Amino acid sequence: MVLIHAFLKMILLLWFRPRIHGVNKIDLTKPSLIIPNHVSLLDAVLLSFCLPTGATFVVNTGIAKRFAFFLRFRKHIAIDPLNPYSIRHMLRVIRKGETLVIFPEGRITTTGGLMKIYSGVGYLAMRTGATVYPIAINGLERSIFSYLQGKLRRSLFPAVTMTVGTPFTIPRDENRSMREQKTAANDLILRTMQEELFQSRMKQNVNLFDEALAAARLNGPKMEIAKDLTSAINYRTLLIGSYLLGNKLQQPLMGKPVVGVLLPNSVGHLVTLLALFCIGKTPAILNFSLGIRSLLDCCETARIDTILTSRAFIEKGKLEHIIAGLSPSIQIIYLEDLKASATAFDKLAALTAYMTKKKAAKSANELILFTSGSESKPKGVVLTHTNLYANIQQVTSMIDITSRDKFFNALPMFHSFGLTAGTLLPIIKGIPVYLYPSPLHYKAIAELVYDQNATILFGTSTFMAGYGRMAHPYNFYSLRYVFAGAEKLKDDVRKLWMDKFGVRIFEGYGATETAPILALNTPLANKPGTVGRLVPGMSYRLDPVAGIDEGGELLVKGPNVMKGYLIHGKGFVPAGEWYHTGDLVTADKEGFLSIQSRLKRFAKIGGEMVSLNLVEELAMQCFGHSGFAAITVNDQRKGERVLLFTTDETVQLSQLRAYLTEKQYSPLLIPGTMQVIKTLPLLGSGKTDYVSLKQLAESGGN
Repeated sequence: MVLIHAFLKMILLLWFRPRIHGVNKIDLTKPSLIIPNHVSLLDAVLLSFCLPTGATFVVNTGIAKRFAFFLRFRKHIAIDPLNPYSIRHMLRVIRKGETLVIFPEGRITTTGGLMKIYSGVGYLAMRTGATVYPIAINGLERSIFSYLQGKLRRSLFPAVTMTVGTPFTIPRDENRSMREQKTAANDLILRTMQEELFQSRMKQNVNLFDEALAAARLNGPKMEIAKDLTSAINYRTLLIGSYLLGNKLQQPLMGKPVVGVLLPNSVGHLVTLLALFCIGKTPAILNFSLGIRSLLDCCETARIDTILTSRAFIEKGKLEHIIAGLSPSIQIIYLEDLKASATAFDKLAALTAYMTKKKAAKSANELILFTSGSESKPKGVVLTHTNLYANIQQVTSMIDITSRDKFFNALPMFHSFGLTAGTLLPIIKGIPVYLYPSPLHYKAIAELVYDQNATILFGTSTFMAGYGRMAHPYNFYSLRYVFAGAEKLKDDVRKLWMDKFGVRIFEGYGATETAPILALNTPLANKPGTVGRLVPGMSYRLDPVAGIDEGGELLVKGPNVMKGYLIHGKGFVPAGEWYHTGDLVTADKEGFLSIQSRLKRFAKIGGEMVSLNLVEELAMQCFGHSGFAAITVNDQRKGERVLLFTTDETVQLSQLRAYLTEKQYSPLLIPGTMQVIKTLPLLGSGKTDYVSLKQLAESGGN
């Protein structure tokens, strides 16, 4: 029997080559629980050969019959999950001082991500005070023993890692009911498992081109990974094209570390980014919806003297005036010219680089985006590839996505949400993505989501409202997840999507400076009206704000926080330990965050702080739609007053005043004036353009 055990161990360890990290953390001299995630039928078998021999495995009676041969080599107890006395049996075992290995999900994942956590594990830890050791298993989900056939490309010999996380205990709280304590214990285990999954997948000094290479190996070179209005591309063609363009750019970009990119969402834009990553250049993605002066300011801020763009894009976008304004001081390189100049030798060199899996050049591995806001000059946000990679891993530790999904991304790549979540995440994770050039084509996008059978859609509240209005009720039948960010999700938009399509919108929150996602609602933890919980790997604090009684300014730190700013006329300014979001936030006891307002989105009237966001929300409640935007204007008597813009010609200020009086709100929340405007101006990111509204008010225009 010993020889058989040794032979099986040798075969399985040679087959899967598991790398075990942190096993020395486990102390079997005290009662403890070991809780791994559950990704395949082989999880317990491999763990049994890798964990200390004193651990007792808890197995389902059905599984125990199927794997009786393997289980005879390890201590185990078979449990019927439907038997209410099973938990008592496990309690007795732990109280004897033993260590139990138990899968808190209670089943093998069929989604590729964590599934719901059963309450028994949290109850055991809380009742016994046992030390809990989380284990993150990665790799076995790609084995033939997983339940993900058709969702992931599976392999006979996937690389496997098992990482023991930080041990913890779950104390009892006599002031709370047992039901509440069990719920809280359950929730703690879920969040801990998400944290450990993220930490086990995180890497340092990442280059995203190299990660695309790795994704091609995992998912297969023939997998169609990106598509736009005119073309589709698989991993092989994507990488060869990136090598080819990178080689053609070497000479014209010599001595130029930063390169401007002025392109729409497209396969060509994706190839350009990967080409620049490959040759060690830093792309600075420019917002083509800005005016010439702002674009020149961006170039001065980031010291850009060369921009990559496309003649077809300039012509279709009617941006000739932009090129005319940039050309005197900026070198413009057209991708069509580079493609036309590619020789047979260039193509052979690119193919050779692909065949030999040539890694990216050593460089700073950075990318620059520019913030939109009220500053007179744009700020460059310097994000490292590691920042972006961290955010991808943070998000995918919270939600389940597989290669069977299909992203639809119309958010421009100069917007961090569109870049990281909408473009880089699917490329790195092996999920096909459809790239669309403008989020404003509401009807076309609704039809394309239907035509492409998209399962995941990103957008802002404003864009979601447009898609919702224009779409047929069946257009979004295929959507599994819809995520909204960049601005507060309006209640009427949330209701429209649920009533018309039966689709739940998950609201998130972030900032360009955090690559961008900071918090997210998910199917496992969703609280409407909040922006969800912080993604794994993040720490936060709330600093008090003068004049505000509840909540405070949100400060965060974590691996996705930027390297620093590029300030016009000053150069690079490194980020501090904590990033100040500038948002007034409250947090509940479960960790869900609610954004009250931007700190700059307050008026000071009669010495009191008045939230402009709240003024807008109350107007929406009063009139039943979201066509409102509030700004402040100077007032000789009160210092400031609120001006409320609306797109609805039928509303009257007297109606809003009566509503606020009836609901017993402070009179300070009543706007000083109301002005009708045809449409609310939007930034390229989809947010309301308050700067333009302020300028309109100051000019006295309409």
